[in-house]
Amino acid sequence: MRKLIAAINMTLDGYCDHTAIDPDDEIHQHYADLLDNAGIILYGRITYQLMEYWRTVVQSPTGNKAMDDFAVIMDKIPKVVFSHTLKNVEWETARLANRDLKEEVTALKQQPGKDLLVGSPGLIIAAMNLNLIDEFQLCIHPVILGGGLPLFKQIHAKTILKLLKTKTFKSGAVVCYYEPAQV
Repeated sequence: MRKLIAAINMTLDGYCDHTAIDPDDEIHQHYADLLDNAGIILYGRITYQLMEYWRTVVQSPTGNKAMDDFAVIMDKIPKVVFSHTLKNVEWETARLANRDLKEEVTALKQQPGKDLLVGSPGLIIAAMNLNLIDEFQLCIHPVILGGGLPLFKQIHAKTILKLLKTKTFKSGAVVCYYEPAQV
């Protein structure tokens, strides 16, 4: 059965803001590898629309190999978008979810293939509250923002996590790999 992996960048004080961090080539390569080893990524509307930027990079490469390679992999991975407002999606490799989160994830986990990723703060929390997440990959950047969109808000129950491993980047960012502890 496929796993659902929550993978996201965040600041040291727990905020999700892509403008607050400056991912270098090493981090772009890390996420390119993560996407390349996944079967599908789940997004909410806001994150999906932010990620559409990478379609433009495929059409007009930046000249930065790490970013351009990431864009190609991002372009290819199938995406499922959860939205109450979007009526369609333009990206060829994207589709709107036609079931609620629990039904969609449960059905996708049953299918053969590579693991699933979820990369939107709101979807991560919703999936966490439904006990759907099998692993967290939190990339914590050495930035204290002091405000913004906190990742862990509106949690319904205490969740104890077991640290599986860490990965440290030259920039000082650290990916912490966790799984929910079986209590």
